[in-house]
Amino acid sequence: MFSSIWNDFLFRPLFNFLFYAYNNWTEQNLGWAVIYVTILLRMFLLPLTLIMERNKISNIELSDEVKRLEKDYAKDPVQKKEEIRKVLKKRKVSPWAKAMSLGIQGLFLVLLYQVFTHGIVGKNVVNLLYDSVDFPGAINTTFYGFELGERNTLFWPGLITLFLLVEIYFEFRGRKNNLYKSDLMFFFLFPLSVFLALWWLPMVKSLFILASMIFSLVIGWVSLLLFRGPKKKKA
Repeated sequence: MFSSIWNDFLFRPLFNFLFYAYNNWTEQNLGWAVIYVTILLRMFLLPLTLIMERNKISNIELSDEVKRLEKDYAKDPVQKKEEIRKVLKKRKVSPWAKAMSLGIQGLFLVLLYQVFTHGIVGKNVVNLLYDSVDFPGAINTTFYGFELGERNTLFWPGLITLFLLVEIYFEFRGRKNNLYKSDLMFFFLFPLSVFLALWWLPMVKSLFILASMIFSLVIGWVSLLLFRGPKKKKA
């Protein structure tokens, strides 16, 4: 039953939509088809993404407010604790939106992996396509000289690793006076682990993640304008 649900309601619809985009939107460039489908997936998840960004901004503002209270009530630890408790209760942030968004994107990654390991092999394409989706013939799996199904590539995993390092650097720079050794370890170990994972996986995974990260970056900039309140004037 699970296999039937997976194939009929998840894998096959994604497979057909990917090849519909391949046939009609990208001049039969499978790499761009993956990018288009990734963007459409992120558009579908946009409400969750906006909630995540609002929570992220709220956490930054919460951290700034807690620091201010710690300074204002430094001589009154009881009142300081009470004021911080009120702020935490008022600005309660739920992680469910992030969990759901990451879960759906993780599911998409697994499905995309199956497409490139089983779906486009041999006669499987003909068997999986709906009648309404044209058979594309020979499938172009090259993206600007890179083979989408190739493993152990360095360029695309390295590009994502560099992207992560820059992103984490700017995040840490915003709280440079409140960093710990664990933050330094995260700065190096997390991008390294991502690089090793993507180096082992087909190159198409890197393409999907890079397109998703760029989309998140753009939404993050927009969210700053939408959710960041006006800066308070210093007394």
